[in-house]
Amino acid sequence: MTLVLSLSDNLEKQLTVEATMQGFSVTDYAQRVLERHLQQRRTNQLQAVALLQSWIDESDPEEQIETGNYLIQALDADRLSDRQLFPPEMEGITW
Repeated sequence: MTLVLSLSDNLEKQLTVEATMQGFSVTDYAQRVLERHLQQRRTNQLQAVALLQSWIDESDPEEQIETGNYLIQALDADRLSDRQLFPPEMEGITW
């Protein structure tokens, strides 16, 4: 596939300098940079998915409940208003 890009003068200059330093033509260097960037992005996505999955697999339901209860208490205790953000009578209804 042929792709035509409009680059700023500065970016074109940087690309040319880097390609020359690496011993590649500008076209080959640009292709390598794009391939590396796209591969790294995919790798980052896979690592993020693996991390999230590990949290799901290792989750302790009791710890989750304790953390949730603490968070609710902390949010209600640190409010400027006297009105609770999470009133106990609304548990299971609105939150």
